Amino acid sequence: MKTEEQIAQDSRLADRMKLIKHKLVVMSGKGGVGKSTIAVNIARGLAAKGYKVGIMDTDIHGPNVAKMFGMDDETLFQSDDGIEPPLTYDNLKVVSLAMAGSDADTPIVWRGPLKMGFIKQLLSDVNWGELDFLVIDSPPGTGDEPLSVCQLIPEIDGSVIVTTPQDVAILDSRKSVNFSKQVNVPVLGVIENMSGFVCPDCGKTHYLFGTGGGEKAAKDMDVPFLGRIPIDQKLMEAQDKGKNAFLTAPESEAVKILSGIIDVIADKIYPQ
Repeated sequence: MKTEEQIAQDSRLADRMKLIKHKLVVMSGKGGVGKSTIAVNIARGLAAKGYKVGIMDTDIHGPNVAKMFGMDDETLFQSDDGIEPPLTYDNLKVVSLAMAGSDADTPIVWRGPLKMGFIKQLLSDVNWGELDFLVIDSPPGTGDEPLSVCQLIPEIDGSVIVTTPQDVAILDSRKSVNFSKQVNVPVLGVIENMSGFVCPDCGKTHYLFGTGGGEKAAKDMDVPFLGRIPIDQKLMEAQDKGKNAFLTAPESEAVKILSGIIDVIADKIYPQ
């Protein structure tokens, strides 16, 4: 039986989520595939198109979203309306455990119930306000964090699955697709990241991790394939410096492809 405090938190969560039109979760079967990079740039791209956007970093053990926005030194603060999410220069609200004031080098050693409690607090106590999109960056795998998100937000519009082309990443990405189906979250599509590297000197494309694996997995599992994003030095540098690649490197091939993918995602769940 729930306590009065738990009932009140559930009510706050429902009220917060009513103000957010669309929610999507970015997932990957394994780490190191660039999932947070994709999540951050989906959020930035949607904001650049005029939508009101928030991004929630639920990667408790490796929260990188704050750094990618250049907000390492930002901290969350409490107001009468709840936890206030800092606003980026590109009009985007960001929340991450990295903003909780803990030492960046100190590991978070939490079991499942603590993780779910933290995620529920972010969803119920953060003053998101009215948003068109909430982008949720989930940690790799199909464990506590993505399960908590999908259980707490039953009206999630869909998931974006990020993989790299090689077989070991594809194997795990298939699990993420099946996880989404099991928790009744529509799969918006699969993105094949790090698909080729264009040498800046000779112009030749080198497929360091192979190519086509993400598209084949999407076809085999009957879900949409959203596109291939090449390894791009300008995109990487923008992320490390907390810059917006849509502004600093609009000529980048990766940025152009990302922009097209974002158009597809927005049209899928927010048709005009």
